[in-house]
Amino acid sequence: MLERIRIVLVNTSHPGNIGAVARAMKTMGLTKLVLVSPDEFPHPYATSRAAGADDILAQAMVVESLADAVADCQLVVGTSARQRKVPWPLVNPRECAQQLLAEAQQGEVALIFGREEHGLTNDELAMCQLHVHIPANETYSSLNLGAAVQVMTYEIRMQALQLTQSQSLEALSGHDAPLATSAELEHLYQHLEQTLQQINFLKSASAHSMMTKLRRIYQRARLERQEVQILRGILSQTQNKSKNK
Repeated sequence: MLERIRIVLVNTSHPGNIGAVARAMKTMGLTKLVLVSPDEFPHPYATSRAAGADDILAQAMVVESLADAVADCQLVVGTSARQRKVPWPLVNPRECAQQLLAEAQQGEVALIFGREEHGLTNDELAMCQLHVHIPANETYSSLNLGAAVQVMTYEIRMQALQLTQSQSLEALSGHDAPLATSAELEHLYQHLEQTLQQINFLKSASAHSMMTKLRRIYQRARLERQEVQILRGILSQTQNKSKNK
């Protein structure tokens, strides 16, 4: 299960933080690290801060975009330190760990951490099915990147240790059919936006806000691959009918 859980860091500015994350991961048994356009990597300071977790750094994958980092994932969870204008399904670290482990039985899952200064953008969080918030001290809630990853990976490990062979993780996930991957969902959203523009449903002034709300509906539904194919078939038929008017 743990081998299917990836930690994704977006635009990390300090190489030492990458090393600290690698160390946090290794102490809790996670091995898959994906870096989205880091400012400096590889770097000697990353290796120094890893303190023996050099293998995590050596096999880390570097990609250009968050979409590339999670394309094959069926569950994507984004860390968020504040409330957003558009409400999104929000879980605590313990609930997040349970969901990640349950769905790792079926496929790849990802836990995303944003930039040191301002976290993930709204558009990046919109790519996630869930948001997770660490309930730190309200008067001093600042966690550095390594500490945040340590908290989350600890919860994942504790949840893994508590599970027994008699427990059905498939039942915990609530799905018995393959879920759509992040890439498949992104293609659906692009197809949906094109169709809504074609039938003049989307107005330029509110298009982005409307698509964010529609994303939230579909993300909450946790669509299966076959369901995505059905929806895209409907969209294609709608486009054809619209063209033939």
